Amino acid sequence: MTSTSTPPGLVRFNALQERAAAAVLHEVCASTAWVRRLLAARPYRTADELYAAGDAAMTELTTADLEEAMAGHPPIGRPKPGDPTSVREQRGMAGASEELRAEMLELNLAYQERFGHVFLICATGRTAEQMRDAVKERLGNAPEQEREIVRAELGKINRIRLTRLLHTA
Repeated sequence: MTSTSTPPGLVRFNALQERAAAAVLHEVCASTAWVRRLLAARPYRTADELYAAGDAAMTELTTADLEEAMAGHPPIGRPKPGDPTSVREQRGMAGASEELRAEMLELNLAYQERFGHVFLICATGRTAEQMRDAVKERLGNAPEQEREIVRAELGKINRIRLTRLLHTA
């Protein structure tokens, strides 16, 4: 889906002072390098330009940059208290049974022990069972493979968050 019109949210974003724009982008992705790359390319004429810049910046992140980005995400099943974005993105866990929540906690801990960071998945639209199955499957990945999966998942999350930014009043 491509868009040639400029959404009002993009006009507002382009008009922000650099510090305010950086704060907005930091809410999308906790990687300072990602934020800097997107700031450097302003102004954006279309949403697609912004999305392409976000995707390109994601491919350029170093391992340390990815770690910084992941640090901005709470574990699945434990959204940040008072953070509507975190709660919304993890909505699939809201109706999970206590048994499934406990299983996710154990799997999150096993994942973190294996890879050294939080299990990251684009949770939007996924059920608790789908997220559980994904972490079980990904626990068997090699660290290099998992890093690239995390990069792709972060890219999906960033795209959803950028879309919300452009289309909210």
